[in-house]
Amino acid sequence: METSYREEEARRKASLLHCIFFFLLGALAMAAAIAVLHESSYWEWRCNRLTDIVVDGDDGDGPSSSEVVDGGGEWGMVRTRGAQFVVGGGRPFYVNGFNTYWLMVLAVDPSTRGKVTEVFRQAAAVGLTVCRTWAFNDGGWRALQKSPGVYDEEVFKALDFVVSEARKHKIRLILPLINNWDDYGGKAQYVRWAQAAAAGAGADAFFSDETVRGYFKSHVTAVLTRVNAYTGVAYRDDPTIMAWELMNEPRCASDPTGDTLQAWIAEMAFHVKSVDPAHLLGVGAEGFYGPSSPPARLRGEPQRRLRPRRGQLRPQTPRPRVRFCLRSPVPGELGGVRGMPVLLAEFGVSTRGRPGRRSTRPSRDAFIEAVYGAMLRSTRRGGGGAGALLWQVFPEGTDYMDDGYAVVLPRAAATAGIVAAHSRRLQSFNSRCAWSCRWGCNKRDNDTAETTTAEADVDVSFHHEL
Repeated sequence: METSYREEEARRKASLLHCIFFFLLGALAMAAAIAVLHESSYWEWRCNRLTDIVVDGDDGDGPSSSEVVDGGGEWGMVRTRGAQFVVGGGRPFYVNGFNTYWLMVLAVDPSTRGKVTEVFRQAAAVGLTVCRTWAFNDGGWRALQKSPGVYDEEVFKALDFVVSEARKHKIRLILPLINNWDDYGGKAQYVRWAQAAAAGAGADAFFSDETVRGYFKSHVTAVLTRVNAYTGVAYRDDPTIMAWELMNEPRCASDPTGDTLQAWIAEMAFHVKSVDPAHLLGVGAEGFYGPSSPPARLRGEPQRRLRPRRGQLRPQTPRPRVRFCLRSPVPGELGGVRGMPVLLAEFGVSTRGRPGRRSTRPSRDAFIEAVYGAMLRSTRRGGGGAGALLWQVFPEGTDYMDDGYAVVLPRAAATAGIVAAHSRRLQSFNSRCAWSCRWGCNKRDNDTAETTTAEADVDVSFHHEL
């Protein structure tokens, strides 16, 4: 009798323990579900904060994203939506990138072609996703364009190789189409070709001379319609190319009003978009201070109306619309520029130079971390900080081209660690934002009407070297 009672008591205690266990399990499951819903709502709010910004000048009736020929999936064309870059069905694309401007020249020579693959492999290993490199070399040594409309096929194949290798390593390209400076030919070479210099014209005749403008338009068409010898894909259809830049750091010092440069930008932007409406388009200018800037800021400025700071960014073409901005990092100014993504196209610190201006590797690393930190703070609060491009990444064995800014990743473990950590943070943000936004953002994309060619977005850009 006593044994039976004890057995019954033990069964009751076991049953009570089971009840408590399952109650606690249910409570934990409910808490986890609430946490997931809260996290999803938080990230959905953050994504919406990033995607619902409308560019000044839009009337709200038109679409907020660029017309694209999208390859679909992860490797579709990069486009803009409010203060974001997006790919595929609306997945956010925050950029950790780099500059290596001379890739085409190295790819011409079979003995140095492997350096192109090497730098892409090393960059991909630390999570870098975008490379800015020249798509021009006019006249002179290893010229792509030997004379107006006459191209060296071997050099064009070298550029094909660069694009092909970038695609293999999941790295996208920003390709400037000409240089403001004399290196690699530049605008002065076009003026010499047109013999405008014989009439006493300087290099700035590039922006106003009708013959020169015709030469440049023909060059743009030749590059954009080029069919890659390695992939069989025309450049204008290749999502490996993230964006075109009209010129590296365009300036027209002979017209301090900026009107000549403005007119040239508008004309050439229209031409690029008429040939290739799919890709983003940048100007490549540093930008200049605006009319309301303090007089000390305007002193010595070659383009006084075009150097924006502290919210004074002046779009360089009012129509078609401005879509993304490449510029220098200015503290507190990464909250978006007229609703556009902000991409810092050149930043770095020289480890050579005059005494007092020379930097050590630790100070360079501290600067890189500071820039990355500013970008992340902007990203986390839903601002316009869309990424940054380090100047510049070198493979080993190319020290003879080092301008003092070279980062050779295998020889700079601390720098590589900083870059890789930033890449992981951006990838985490991209993934979490895409997960919580997969319904709302995709629906927004699907409901977006197409733009006409006449209204196609022109993604005018600024950038600045630090």
